[in-house]
Amino acid sequence: MNPPTELMTDLTPAIDIYRQRRARVLDALRATGGGVAIVPTAPEVLRNRDADYPYRHDSYFYYLTGFTEPEAMLVLDARAKQNEPAAILFCRAKSAERETWEGFRFGPDAAREAFGFDAAFSFDEIDAQLPRIIADKPALHYALGSSEALDGKVRHWLDAVRAQGRSGIVAPAAVHDLMPLLDDMRLVKDEHELSIMRRAAAISAQAHRRAMAACRPGVREYELEAELLYTFRKHGAQAPAYGSIVAAGANACVLHYPAGDAVAQDGDLILIDAACELDGYASDITRTFPANGRFTPAQREIYDIVLAAQQAAIDATRAGVSFDAPHQAAVRVLAQGLLDTGILKRDLFAGVEDVIAERAYTRFYMHRTGHWLGMDVHDAGDYRERGVSADESGAQPWRTLKPGMTLTIEPGLYIRAADDVPEKYWNIGIRIEDDAIVTATGCELITRDVPVDADQIEALMQQAQPGQQAQPAHEAGAA
Repeated sequence: MNPPTELMTDLTPAIDIYRQRRARVLDALRATGGGVAIVPTAPEVLRNRDADYPYRHDSYFYYLTGFTEPEAMLVLDARAKQNEPAAILFCRAKSAERETWEGFRFGPDAAREAFGFDAAFSFDEIDAQLPRIIADKPALHYALGSSEALDGKVRHWLDAVRAQGRSGIVAPAAVHDLMPLLDDMRLVKDEHELSIMRRAAAISAQAHRRAMAACRPGVREYELEAELLYTFRKHGAQAPAYGSIVAAGANACVLHYPAGDAVAQDGDLILIDAACELDGYASDITRTFPANGRFTPAQREIYDIVLAAQQAAIDATRAGVSFDAPHQAAVRVLAQGLLDTGILKRDLFAGVEDVIAERAYTRFYMHRTGHWLGMDVHDAGDYRERGVSADESGAQPWRTLKPGMTLTIEPGLYIRAADDVPEKYWNIGIRIEDDAIVTATGCELITRDVPVDADQIEALMQQAQPGQQAQPAHEAGAA
């Protein structure tokens, strides 16, 4: 069975991208003395009985290979001689019987050609080949300590080399963590990655618009989730990027509330934090809107505070500033809003600086304003600089934003019922989240195809009500 023609066509533009990434890793290893890097993909995981969870490749492995089949491993040999393979793939062997049950698999020969490897072997050969590859190499590089199973395999391969010691063969004398190198590579996206992320963002935005239009008092949370999932798949996304959060009423004050069977009541807010994964890249959007299409005055008051906080964070997001700058900008706006509404009592604080110094806002805003975004919804990369002197607080300084970094901007307020909080604000949970690409002068918001302004949200929902003229479908450009 040969690779499907459309699959080979889709792969062709990306082969050089993955090859160049592998070359960067090899160059980095050579600069530090050489050695062998080992990058496995994710294992298949049993869901129950004989049914597996839907398979999803490991992000690091995919970043360097573009290969999505299970039972695979990339080996990069930075000490390979000129006539020896430096980029080696281990993957499942061809099997007509298994392909009858499970569908097409490349096999080593087709995978080597399709993905630009120097050599490829059957995964069944890995225990025979790895000791040969790592013999007489100075070091091993892999995700040290991330998997007990992988650590065990590495020990097994090292033991196999050491057993040949009387023949003069030497095992690697050092083992290094490969992840910091790959994390730094993944942190700044190239144009290939950004193009996919923009498409994922457009699909997710359309899904949010559909959920807003479908919302009525009496709808259940899982019904709105179904609208999201339908739109993701209809426009080509492979899966949700994470478990969808669809929270009605007080449930919106639970940060990671999964879509349940609660019924949206007239007067409730609906908080949806959901987005798709497309071709290995995540998007991440949160919108909060009224179930009946109209914010109450109290809901609108809190909503506008959160929206102003997000705008302050957006304005603070640009190359050259610290990762922490958008968060601090949002916190200042939220803290002032909590004072202005009386949710935080003015007689207890001298002003905004006092609220921030005492971290009193964290009762109502307990998370940070953003996180890295990419192949993983909480993407790879340190938030603080490595190898830099600590600041006056004793912590490493925050990482400086650079063009091509991608992150979320997502302030919120979550006001549970409490005797010391004005009743009109009880059970209001609001988060507004967009995805941003850092540029030299600011940031590009790639998720604004779904409205964020309260008036625009109300207009969308009112136009979708029975008897109103239907709003034209927004094209995501990714079908």
